Amino acid sequence: MYREIGEYIIRDWQMEDAPSIAKYANNRKIWLNLRDAFPYPYKIQDAESFILSVIKADPTTIFAIATKSEAIGSIGLMPGKDVHRFTAEMGYWLAEPYWGKGIMSQAIKSLTDYAIDDLKMHRIFAEPFSTNPASARVLEKAGFLFEGVLRSSVFKDDKVLDQHLYSFIGKTATQQG
Repeated sequence: MYREIGEYIIRDWQMEDAPSIAKYANNRKIWLNLRDAFPYPYKIQDAESFILSVIKADPTTIFAIATKSEAIGSIGLMPGKDVHRFTAEMGYWLAEPYWGKGIMSQAIKSLTDYAIDDLKMHRIFAEPFSTNPASARVLEKAGFLFEGVLRSSVFKDDKVLDQHLYSFIGKTATQQG
């Protein structure tokens, strides 16, 4: 996939992205808002392993957010299975120097369009931690609706946290033909 979002790009991952991702992902502020599968400290080996796993995936559902010269973040979908086969969870992160520039709202809109139009998904959802109001705002700017609070649903950094459930609904499965 290759999609321009203003002066930034959503594109497939490349092994050459490992150094920039290791540099930007090694940030406790980013780690605090992600699942524990995202390591901290984040090393070059973590970036290489991540990129290798993403490159092997079929279909590709996890992409780099990049400038013309380097990867600055990631956005992806985790498609559901069985009765959830038309649903996908969205996850994302962005390098701290790029926060507050509207990049992530554009990236979320673009990936949501891809999920609905190309992957034939019906429902996209995200579950930001209650301690991350900026993530909730970018979802709202991208057209996601707040569905509710998942009370005491995660344990992160020695704390029990709530999550906020947001979703975007596209075409129904029967309309997809």
